[in-house]
Amino acid sequence: MKKPATTRQPVAEIIANRWSGRAYNPDKPVTDEHVTALLEAARWAPSCYGDQPWRFVVCNKGNNPQAWQAAFDTLAESNQTWAKNAPLLVLTCANTLFRHNGKPNRWAGYDTGAAVENMCLQATELRLVAHQMGGFSVEAARKAFNVPEQFELMAMVAIGHGDTPESLPDDLRDRQIAPRQRLTLGDLFFDGTWEAPIK
Repeated sequence: MKKPATTRQPVAEIIANRWSGRAYNPDKPVTDEHVTALLEAARWAPSCYGDQPWRFVVCNKGNNPQAWQAAFDTLAESNQTWAKNAPLLVLTCANTLFRHNGKPNRWAGYDTGAAVENMCLQATELRLVAHQMGGFSVEAARKAFNVPEQFELMAMVAIGHGDTPESLPDDLRDRQIAPRQRLTLGDLFFDGTWEAPIK
């Protein structure tokens, strides 16, 4: 299903159409070609010094069910109820140290977010659904995937082919079909100084 954003001025179609659905078709895998396209989109995100601090652990139910299960087991129970049908779970991590000098990189999370958004936009382009989740156990995921301490675990992303809202439990179905909402431009963006709403 599509739920394009309602905007005051038109924006790029791919941006308007990107949204975080929860209904996934459990019988339709994501192809290797699509996985590569998703990762290439992330690879070409901008980053401070071109450092590319992001690292993703890709868990594909189709070719590595053990890794997928390990990722799934780290999810909050509320996320497990719908993410169980997503064929891809991707753990996103940010290197807190610059590669070129080993000093702290305070932009690592910002840059990793840009890479994840690129991946989510590419998913939209491929007519896939991508849903980012903060609801997972960082400690369990770090242990399950042997993530070094210098990497901050940012999010888990479920990716797959969309399904009908009827595939979801009642409470999630209502959220799936509810209109999308955002704060107003004036709530979020300021004109020249703090809390001076842009018009």
